[in-house]
Amino acid sequence: MTSCTKRALAKQLRLYFVCGTTDSSDLVMTVETALRCGVTCFQFREKGKGALYGDEKEAMAKTLQHLCRRANVPFIVNDDVELARSIGADGVHVGQDDLPAEWVRQQLGPDKWLGVSVHTMEEASAALPFADYVGIGPIHATTSKADAGHVRGTELIQQVRRHYPLLPIVGIGGIRPEHVPAIIHDGADGVAVISAIASAPDVAAATRRFACL
Repeated sequence: MTSCTKRALAKQLRLYFVCGTTDSSDLVMTVETALRCGVTCFQFREKGKGALYGDEKEAMAKTLQHLCRRANVPFIVNDDVELARSIGADGVHVGQDDLPAEWVRQQLGPDKWLGVSVHTMEEASAALPFADYVGIGPIHATTSKADAGHVRGTELIQQVRRHYPLLPIVGIGGIRPEHVPAIIHDGADGVAVISAIASAPDVAAATRRFACL
């Protein structure tokens, strides 16, 4: 990926919304509203008790993908390469306990985005040959992911940015609007948000608070 392409990708990470049916009682409406109010990238993360599978999951993915295409926002699938390939998603995001990044890159080819969650410099270095961007966190305590790990603040973001100046980075984990300036200052290109938007009583207002930063 060229430096120009990396800069363009980094801009798309500015407000990265991650959501599935277990995070929102009306996922389609939530995503449609968030896209309208400033989300710059969307990840369909369908996991947990009561999550959709099979044809139902694919149908929901296609619906959300249509919304993203209409808004000119990248549509990323979490940890489901088969689904991403079958519907032509813009990319896949995997964690350290999901599919190996090297294998996912082989399946996706060079033209799709691959995001990898990392928690150490070693994991960041290992992801670098295959990943287009990395997700680092949890920055703050979060209840959205049971396997989120220990809170680590922005220390790793700072380290990764020093070692890999051009690597697109997104911070994740318990992020509220008031946290964003410091996270960006410390080296992230954007923030990934789940509950701060999905669980907000006013999704539009919550999204706009992030988008205006």
